[in-house]
Amino acid sequence: MTVSIIIPVYKVEAYIERCARSLMEQTFPDIEFIFVDDGSPDGSIEILRKVVSEYAQRNVKILVHPENKGLPAARNTGLEAATGEWILHCDSDDWLEPTMVRRLYDAATSAGADIAYCDYYLDFGGSRRRLGNPSFSDGKTLVREGYFAGTAKFNVWNKLLRASLFQGISFPEGHAMGEDMTMIPVSARAGRVVHVPEALYHYFKLNPGAYSNAFSQKNLDDVLFNVNRALDGVRDYDFSERDIAFFKLNVKLPFLMSGSREQLRLWEEWFPEANRYISDNKSLPLRTRLVQQCAAHRLFFLVRLYCFAVDKVFYGFHRLFR
Repeated sequence: MTVSIIIPVYKVEAYIERCARSLMEQTFPDIEFIFVDDGSPDGSIEILRKVVSEYAQRNVKILVHPENKGLPAARNTGLEAATGEWILHCDSDDWLEPTMVRRLYDAATSAGADIAYCDYYLDFGGSRRRLGNPSFSDGKTLVREGYFAGTAKFNVWNKLLRASLFQGISFPEGHAMGEDMTMIPVSARAGRVVHVPEALYHYFKLNPGAYSNAFSQKNLDDVLFNVNRALDGVRDYDFSERDIAFFKLNVKLPFLMSGSREQLRLWEEWFPEANRYISDNKSLPLRTRLVQQCAAHRLFFLVRLYCFAVDKVFYGFHRLFR
């Protein structure tokens, strides 16, 4: 096969039909679809089987975990079964534009690239926001100026990747929060990369039943595990202390956005050695650097004031007139 698409399935019975149809309707013909039933306790797989039965010409595999193993394990099961020269990951509550695979494949092969990545939509059910990505020419620059600097996300699902990039690299089973940091060592291996400036993927944010992103000690431990794992995976590349500091600052930045005392405390505790590089990352908006500097100087009342203004004033105004 040319392209293998890996789709973990868990508690998505309200969304799996939309996802599956968007996959079956891809304009690119030579695709292997690998759905991994990760012990889903609802009717997701029954709905999936009904949908794919309408597309007999498609090459569909449904693999089964007898019990829930988590998102990273499901991705690994899909990778082990994949036969395609190219890999695409899709979450089962999301959906694709019908030309996504074709556009990414054509861009990658025309450019002789190892990775083709696109823009995407953040869908909230009743509203939609387009999120773009800057263009980079090679994998190391994508990691340094994109993932580490915070100008591009290391999402797994908006990228068509040459399968050989995963040789010896797997997703972190048992450590689901932050598992997409696996894209850091994978991308660092790439030679040429190419950006397709079209929003071709829909990332859905309103599904409470899929793999949960709840704030918990386990999730915090997983994030730290995955940060260290990602950095260990690129230790042989020429990333500087400043590059790595930018990454650490971006990892802990969400702690400042809630304004809660507990998360502000976590911001202080995580990666304090990176704080001296706050002002250096000109890729981030000035207001973001100023909030970080306030936190570094323990001016937490200003951080909370900023969070209040953003949430109650800006987003409140947006919700009122949406």
